[in-house]
Amino acid sequence: MDNTTPQEPNVSDEASADRRRISRKGLLKAAIVASAAPLLAGGGVALARDAAPDGAALLAPTPECDDGDDTTPPQMEGPYFKPNSPRRTSLVTPSTPGVPLTVSGYVFGRACRPISGALLDFWQADTNGSYDMAQFAFRGHQFTGADGSFTLTTIVPGLYPGRTRHIHVKAQAPGGRILTTQLYFPGEPRNNTDALFDPELLMNVRTVGNGRQGTFDFVLDVAQTPGPTDPPTDPPTDPPGGTWTPGTSYRAGDRVTYGGVAYRCRQAHRSITGWEPPNVPALWERG
Repeated sequence: MDNTTPQEPNVSDEASADRRRISRKGLLKAAIVASAAPLLAGGGVALARDAAPDGAALLAPTPECDDGDDTTPPQMEGPYFKPNSPRRTSLVTPSTPGVPLTVSGYVFGRACRPISGALLDFWQADTNGSYDMAQFAFRGHQFTGADGSFTLTTIVPGLYPGRTRHIHVKAQAPGGRILTTQLYFPGEPRNNTDALFDPELLMNVRTVGNGRQGTFDFVLDVAQTPGPTDPPTDPPTDPPGGTWTPGTSYRAGDRVTYGGVAYRCRQAHRSITGWEPPNVPALWERG
């Protein structure tokens, strides 16, 4: 088991102090940008795999989001980070209290090509808003698969004073620099008052049974040569076609019917409820 977790480069005491000061201007900015995230028609947040399906355009890197409340100035990850987290994809057991949450997605470079073996180190609060500093509860790192994919099994983190609901993460391509950032939940009231909230870090989140499923694609600042390769999706067991169904991996050019109308897939994606063809013209066109 590999428990090595990279450390973030040192920063000055003065810079850390600046980050700790949350101004009224910052709070107002957070309120203004709370609804500024790029959206797909139908209400979902745009994913990297949808933004450049043919690899012809360069993607913007995932932004950093500092805690702003560092207690140890040389660290940028905030007071609750611990190195050497265990390597695991699940942070919970069947008896862990809280709302079950699965977060999945991909790690890409700038040309929308997947990065295999990328490190993702997650940590978060428990359902009561507390961080475990004695052990490694709700902490763990993993590496992306050959297709750049990752899956995290956890719970919806609780709230604590001054912050909206969030999950911390460090992301690093093999041999690359470390990105320290956070993932946010849509529709949270505190998104409008948290000065650190960034709408570009919103996950797509939907309710499934008694739990929730989130999706997010990281884009690391790794130079790649643009090419015609579509972004990865889970390989379909059967060629897509026929009637549109959720949970199916569609590729550009696939044809389906929905409500008696024929549609052609415009961008490779994995379908979910709410992304029916008439609701998302960014993904489907009639014909």
